[in-house]
Amino acid sequence: MTLQEIKAPVNEHMKAFEKRFRDSMKSRVPLLDTITRYIIKRKGKQIRPLFVFFSARMFGEINDSTYRAASLIELLHTATLIHDDVVDDSNERRGFFSLNALWKNKISVLVGDYLLSRGLLLALEHDDFDLLKIVANSVKEMSEGELLQIEKARSLDIEEPVYFEIIRKKTASLIASCLSCGAASSSASTEQIEQMRQVGEQAGIAFQIKDDILDFERDTAKGKPSGVDIKERKMTLPLIYLINNTSYSEKRSIINTVKNHNNDAKKVSALIDLVYSRGGVDYAVQAMNRHKNSAIEMLHKLPDVPSRQYLEHLIEFTTNRKT
Repeated sequence: MTLQEIKAPVNEHMKAFEKRFRDSMKSRVPLLDTITRYIIKRKGKQIRPLFVFFSARMFGEINDSTYRAASLIELLHTATLIHDDVVDDSNERRGFFSLNALWKNKISVLVGDYLLSRGLLLALEHDDFDLLKIVANSVKEMSEGELLQIEKARSLDIEEPVYFEIIRKKTASLIASCLSCGAASSSASTEQIEQMRQVGEQAGIAFQIKDDILDFERDTAKGKPSGVDIKERKMTLPLIYLINNTSYSEKRSIINTVKNHNNDAKKVSALIDLVYSRGGVDYAVQAMNRHKNSAIEMLHKLPDVPSRQYLEHLIEFTTNRKT
């Protein structure tokens, strides 16, 4: 199914959400309004609000609390992306200039802080303490995951369990919060909210592994893999598999390439070829499918309603996507 087909049952809700999300970012400071309008223009696939809406519909109706849950997650997620771009010194996101590329680091950090505060106030103004607790825990996990990755990136010798702990915290915790917030905004029980959190965690792990795989796949416009993760010295699952299944001397050579020659196009390309030939990408695909299937199996233990089927389609989409 295409993303448009998956969105169809909640299209009207998505349109209403977009207006509420815009309103939640408004400020009396002209510069801030200019920047937030730029952020809205750069919106991605909006997969996270979809997770929230389908989760809510599994247990009841989409309501004001559901809209606030989706807005809260998007505000906090957008804030973390802005801060990430500053930390990584990135000049581009989703094919657009990043905020720090246009307005420099100081303004970018302050805008990220503003969005965080708007998210907190949105929840507090309506006494959505259950939603705030879920999302605040997710932000804590994301920060811990980022710091753990930075710590381990110094040696570039990451074992698989550490990698999975990093992506569980960095990526999966946010998708888990989408599903648990959606359920919490509806009439789900405490047990069902926790079940949805677990579904989201498994789906989120699969989502991140797909990102790892995409970095090794050929860019149709350029005719070659992007290798961005290697250039940024990030240890992804295909690369970790290669390092764990090679000789000591070759392992040191691979780590040396990532650490000291990550901007050498020929060496990066040769490393990508090696990852493919030694089965690193195939191994990552198997791991991705394992976690995706685990999410779907958990989902099948919950009420069999139309929204559950669309949620399953959405999970499948996140692992079949091309970007």
